[in-house]
Amino acid sequence: HVQLVESGGGSVQAGGSLTLSCAASGYTYSGYCLGWIRQVPGKEREGVALLWTPDHSTYYSNSAKGRFTISLDSGTNILYLQMNDVNPEDTAMYYCASDMGARCYYAGNRGLLPSYGLAPGNFDSWGQGIQVTVS
Repeated sequence: HVQLVESGGGSVQAGGSLTLSCAASGYTYSGYCLGWIRQVPGKEREGVALLWTPDHSTYYSNSAKGRFTISLDSGTNILYLQMNDVNPEDTAMYYCASDMGARCYYAGNRGLLPSYGLAPGNFDSWGQGIQVTVS
């Protein structure tokens, strides 16, 4: 079964950088979507970044674009989120998530990740989450 385990969270000063990691395992298909989603207490989960595993194509939220980079080490199947120029609004619990469903496969194969989107409901497997605090 699919397992997602995040690491690398912690505290960072505004303007600094932090890298989150997610060890992903248990996949039976070679093409699936991996994403980072965050949640502030009392607010809804917010999709941050998305990656399609066969070609590593990516898609970002407006708040992440230009500051965050999602990447995948295919050899180890570790997903990363490099966060630069962070600000206090980035403080949240960050989750790694994946989707092996048909909608992800269709969008990824056709270069249509924006149409697939970053809605948390798209993902069917989740890590336990890791806290990032920016002060």
